[in-house]
Amino acid sequence: MKKLFIYLLLTFTAISTQAQTKLGLSTDKLKFYVTEFNKIDTETVKNYVTNDNAFGWLSQNVPLFECPDSTIEKIYYYRWWTFRKHLKQTPEGFIFTEFITPMNHAGKYNTISSALGHHIYEGRWLRNPQFINEYINFWLYVDPKTPKPHLHAFSSWLQDAVYNYYLVKGNKNWVQKLLPTLDADYRQWEAEKQLPNQMFWQFDVRDAMEESISGGRKDKNIRPTINSYMYGNAVALSKMADLAGNDTLKKKYAAKAKLLKKLVQDTLWDNKANFFKVKQVAKNQLADAREELGYIPWYFNLPDDKAKYAEQWEQLTDEKGFNAPWGITTAERRHPGFRTHGSGHGCEWDGAVWPFATTQTLKGLASLLTSYKNKDGMSTKVFYNELHKYAASHTKRGLPYLGEYQDEKNGEWLKGDNPRSSYYNHSGFADLIISNLIGLKPRDDEKLEVYPLLPPNQWDWFALDKVNYRGRLITIRWDKTGEKYHQGKGFFVYADGKEISKSSELKHIVVKLPLPALSKDKMVQ
Repeated sequence: MKKLFIYLLLTFTAISTQAQTKLGLSTDKLKFYVTEFNKIDTETVKNYVTNDNAFGWLSQNVPLFECPDSTIEKIYYYRWWTFRKHLKQTPEGFIFTEFITPMNHAGKYNTISSALGHHIYEGRWLRNPQFINEYINFWLYVDPKTPKPHLHAFSSWLQDAVYNYYLVKGNKNWVQKLLPTLDADYRQWEAEKQLPNQMFWQFDVRDAMEESISGGRKDKNIRPTINSYMYGNAVALSKMADLAGNDTLKKKYAAKAKLLKKLVQDTLWDNKANFFKVKQVAKNQLADAREELGYIPWYFNLPDDKAKYAEQWEQLTDEKGFNAPWGITTAERRHPGFRTHGSGHGCEWDGAVWPFATTQTLKGLASLLTSYKNKDGMSTKVFYNELHKYAASHTKRGLPYLGEYQDEKNGEWLKGDNPRSSYYNHSGFADLIISNLIGLKPRDDEKLEVYPLLPPNQWDWFALDKVNYRGRLITIRWDKTGEKYHQGKGFFVYADGKEISKSSELKHIVVKLPLPALSKDKMVQ
């Protein structure tokens, strides 16, 4: 009898293990893609995770994903493969670089802060928080001690990114410790860049957007970029102060955010052009060009939910606006100054397609679709088409490639074969898939929200697996017919292998999270 009990127990355990294995994705596709990418790579630069170790490191750290769109699926893994190339271990902790080669304008360990927000948003989905924790610590505590600190060399949405990182990890104590330093950083920006009218100015080059139609490397302008960033940072600081129980700081930054919101809408909105624009300080007028940076306010949900502001998005799909064969242009194509300010092969934000800006615009569009009633014709189809176009642009001579910026008509990478441009870590992609297309929306509570932005009938199946979210491993699966995964048909969400949501349709859901498999006091802070 005892032997029979042991046999039945072992059989049940084996069946349960098989079911658990079938529930999620294997690493087979990840291994296939990493092998393919390694074969075409010369690996002239080796950092913390070499090509030989890429599969092992990625399998331990990144969410697994598969879908019927082979372009999006392939580039999802390609972007993780390139992202780990930039991870460096230093005597002062892990950091991520922007350029794979050393740059004269970089700081310690070849660090550059212009895409810091993108790095944190992307890296928040790594299962091991050590890498982003130490990277943030570097900028807040190590960089200020260098002879020439580089954090403020470029505009930044650092506070916003830290808060959104917290929403994924739930590392409340760590964020509370950072709060005084993040508060001091905001005040430093006010001392450096705030005008008497309470708005912020910046050179286009210090927005990492040099050679623009509206500005110049020495033109002090009031730009939607830095003002939206500082709005997002103020909102984040108010929320982090709330976490810390600091009512005074909470109210202080809520008031700053409220004022900036009003100032951006009153000062930078062009009623004739129906667009947020750069205010040229020297001329005391709005620039005459619509530029892609005008979409950044939606990244932070800054604009009021009014039809007049939503009208701006019509320009996204207009071929005389920002719609081009290879992506979203950085300036409207109808403008006489389009593609005239740069050299053609030097930095230019006068129309060429930049992944940095594409990421911001797609995040803004996702916010419009999920948080606003006034959408002015924008739809999940528009989002999907632009995301697919963005994925497809990751190519050079028929092979996967990520560079700095492209010709909008033929996709030529305008830095050519310059080694500095390869694997350019200046944008995001995996985060767009996880939090926007599939729609895992991080929240500050014990609920899980999924808001997919897939057009109706676009995909019959997909799976996102092993997403580390607030101490749980999340699996999100759609199988319209049930014939792909053989786990039932419909839309399923699991936490630590336990089904927490099931529906027949692919739709917006909010469900209660079960207690994590590991208690929160055991989570890495």
